[in-house]
Amino acid sequence: MRQPPEFYPTKYWHRLDDGRVVCDLCPRQCRLREGKRGACFVRQAHEGEIVLTSYGRSSGFCIDPIEKKPLNHFYPGSSVLSFGTAGCNLGCKFCQNWNISKSRQIDTLGASAMPEQLALAAQRYGCDSIAFTYNDPVIFMEYAVDAAQACRELGIHSVAVSAGYICDKPRVDFYPHMDAANIDLKAFTERFYHKICSGHLAPVLDTLLYLRHETDVWFEITTLLIPDENDSPQEIEALTRWVYDNLGPDIPIHFSAFHPDFKMLDKLPTPPETVKKAREIAMANGLHYAYVGNIFDEIGDSTYCPGCGKNVLSRNWYQLGDCHLTSQGQCHYCGYQLAGRFKPIEKAFGRRRIPVQIASR
Repeated sequence: MRQPPEFYPTKYWHRLDDGRVVCDLCPRQCRLREGKRGACFVRQAHEGEIVLTSYGRSSGFCIDPIEKKPLNHFYPGSSVLSFGTAGCNLGCKFCQNWNISKSRQIDTLGASAMPEQLALAAQRYGCDSIAFTYNDPVIFMEYAVDAAQACRELGIHSVAVSAGYICDKPRVDFYPHMDAANIDLKAFTERFYHKICSGHLAPVLDTLLYLRHETDVWFEITTLLIPDENDSPQEIEALTRWVYDNLGPDIPIHFSAFHPDFKMLDKLPTPPETVKKAREIAMANGLHYAYVGNIFDEIGDSTYCPGCGKNVLSRNWYQLGDCHLTSQGQCHYCGYQLAGRFKPIEKAFGRRRIPVQIASR
């Protein structure tokens, strides 16, 4: 079996006359001198090029329910082999995986697995999918794409859990290899992206438009609601109207409650009423599937038929309950075809979280 390389070549970069190399992967466009790393930490200037330093290296592996990504309309009840690397190309002050995404230590990448090992491990553990998560797969796209190709050969799906912060050309090279994605739409104001995330809103909206209109990737959206930052009814109104007008009514959206973490320890947790209200606004604006996260609310966790309004798939956190859908996602009551990817739910994976090992360095 191949071993992870120290440096893996990439294609999205160009040289400047002063000797620096510009990374063209994401809108940050880091300008790097020899040996320096980009803001993401894992892309580095090396011998006049940009290389990836985390290829085949991971911060760990875990088997999760697909609903945890969260994806509620992508083979509900199935299991997914989750893993990430280190670093991130945004600087979110509220990051809830900061020990991984903000890591500046190669030691974080204490587990290794080449793409073919990942695919075989997912097959061995009976996982329907693998998920590139914990930190953003955009920054290790060469590794993620190769892993997705290896998985596709074995009939295993690939899921990108991403903030969608990527430039146009690499976006076209990355997402067609994915079967599903959850895009973290962090807010709906440029102020929030600039002040809280050290980024910009427009590239994320471009990613959402691209996924909806130029690919067949199934995707869902998540927005973490932070008190007094992005949780006003006016902002939720604008966000959900944009989704309806530009992406259509069938893109599921998840509103999650914030808890104090990383550099936002002074903020209070999001009241459950705020999350529930966001869901109500989304549905009032015509979105068929709106969910809550990080709070206990079986109503907000469950899926309802847009045709007849009945509960067709109950959820309690990540535990599936009564299901009134056919194996192809049609409502038992009225025959309405729900949006998503479905197959028979023989035995739902449930709430389990199972850490696993694939290979050691």
